[in-house]
Amino acid sequence: MTDETIYAAVRPLRAAVLLRRRLWETITIRSVLAKPRRDVRLDLFRGLANWLIFLGHIPDSMLAWFTTRNYGFSDGADLFVLISGYTATFVFGSMMMERGFIIGVTRLLRRVWQLYVAHLLLFLVYLTAVHYMAHSFDELHLMDQFNVAPLMSFPVETLSQGLILKFKPLNLDVLPLYIVLMAAFPVVLWFMLRWRNAVMIGSLALYLAARHYGWNLPSYPAGVWYFNPFTWQLLFVFGAWLALGGAAASRWLLSSRALLVLSGGFLFFALAMTLAERIPGLREYVPDGLAAAFIPNDKTNLAPYRVVHLASLALIVVSLIPIDWPGLKSRFLQPLIRCGQQSLSVFCVGLFLSFVAHFVIESGSEGFWAQMLVGAAGLWIMTIVAYYRTWSKDVDRSRWIEEAGG
Repeated sequence: MTDETIYAAVRPLRAAVLLRRRLWETITIRSVLAKPRRDVRLDLFRGLANWLIFLGHIPDSMLAWFTTRNYGFSDGADLFVLISGYTATFVFGSMMMERGFIIGVTRLLRRVWQLYVAHLLLFLVYLTAVHYMAHSFDELHLMDQFNVAPLMSFPVETLSQGLILKFKPLNLDVLPLYIVLMAAFPVVLWFMLRWRNAVMIGSLALYLAARHYGWNLPSYPAGVWYFNPFTWQLLFVFGAWLALGGAAASRWLLSSRALLVLSGGFLFFALAMTLAERIPGLREYVPDGLAAAFIPNDKTNLAPYRVVHLASLALIVVSLIPIDWPGLKSRFLQPLIRCGQQSLSVFCVGLFLSFVAHFVIESGSEGFWAQMLVGAAGLWIMTIVAYYRTWSKDVDRSRWIEEAGG
């Protein structure tokens, strides 16, 4: 075979490779990801979100007062969804740019499958634990309190509905939301890599339409999803928009003193309104018209003031904590950072521990210091899980390197 024959045979393949490369170069120009540098602040606040979700999911305890939900409109769930959108875009968006759309989609869908399997495992363990505790210790009210009672009357149907994410026990709402958002993300990310701002506008339009027309997904045995995916997608897409250059384009906002003052003022307003909702004595000082707009806090449909509160909080935090802040290397913050780096494992363990903590507190540890001890024990276990997962991954990685070298 002559050189001319070989060249003629590979010419179409070479042309296809060049065309694909040019296409992805065009995409890179339109949507620029953040510099490939790990932002430890994301790990820190994702770990904080996991801690806040654990403490906030312990019903009727003083531990909830150590979460942000009692001091502002947004809470750990809002922060978790926002950061998840940012990190998902950073990981899978760069993969699509560098290795192609198909590879990026397959890796993204593999992550969706991992999330789904983790949810099913947590779902079964959670159901079993609630059922066992309720009947073994004659605390049958737990079945109704944690929405496990349908399992007794219609076990097969209840489990079937759980497999398709329609049936969710109490506190197991965030992970199904995350799964749905990630499952729809390949298409969203494909468009965002080309038309970032247009997709952000479309996300806002969907959010407004869902709130106006009452769009939501049905739950079993009745009702709708506690976290409406049609509205909560706004935070996820907003996180993706920030990762794809939105943060860089908005950096000038950090130097605006007027905006920082307005953000701080809104945070104080949110603090006052949230405390008024929790403390009856303060509620008397809030005009009825104002209270009707903010009380109760609409979490299911992600009220606009929750979005503004989270954005204000993020603006102030980012302005106070730069990416190279020396405090991020402090050993006191390492537990939070580790929990953020192993977010899925810590999140699942935290949800299960929230039920265990509630049971322990209700069974006789209702005193203030007893509750503090229970909460600290839960956070300690979550941190141990995070460090173990880090160590386990390091062991697997070093073993793979050794085998590859051998």
